[in-house]
Amino acid sequence: MIDVQLFISVFVTLFVIMDPPGTVPIFLALTRSMTHAQRGRAAWQALAVAFGVIVGFALFGQQLLTYLHVSLPALQAAGGLLLLLVAMQLLTGKDQGGVPDDVEVGGNVAMVPLGTPLLAGPGAIVATMVFVHQASDVTQWVALGLGIVLVHACLYLAMRFATAVHRVLGDSGTLLVSRIAGLLLAAIAAQMLADAILSFARQV
Repeated sequence: MIDVQLFISVFVTLFVIMDPPGTVPIFLALTRSMTHAQRGRAAWQALAVAFGVIVGFALFGQQLLTYLHVSLPALQAAGGLLLLLVAMQLLTGKDQGGVPDDVEVGGNVAMVPLGTPLLAGPGAIVATMVFVHQASDVTQWVALGLGIVLVHACLYLAMRFATAVHRVLGDSGTLLVSRIAGLLLAAIAAQMLADAILSFARQV
């Protein structure tokens, strides 16, 4: 048996924060120069990184941040700045260069910014840490774990669906999507920075 109410809360909260449908245009933009096989590998790598980060912070997040004397708003601000840099590259077209080492670049894109902070960002990390504090017995831990796994399954399906979208759009359509994705990423980054600044201000 599992705690159904906690499972629903975990799944819905993380689904909204990690936003599998919204991942599609950004994933397309960041993997536009990759082959079908490389894009599939990048999807798995991004998923593994995001899952590892979420589970890692669920188990050791509070202790790690306390040890490093890092606040959650600081983590949020760092994620926002990183996403802003990626957004500027997409908007200015500097991501269109050749790929000298496909495997290495694919892995880097999958880890940063796809795996983190885009998928496993400060919002998802904080939400997971809050749910961990709420879990007190086996049924609740099972509900928490199942919710996290199902959200990541949705993320993987969204990124695999992105390959079909790329075939439909073609190179020109994907280029347009990359510009739109850059704008969306810039907005997400600005919101993350604004939230971090507000959090810092409340602590003063």
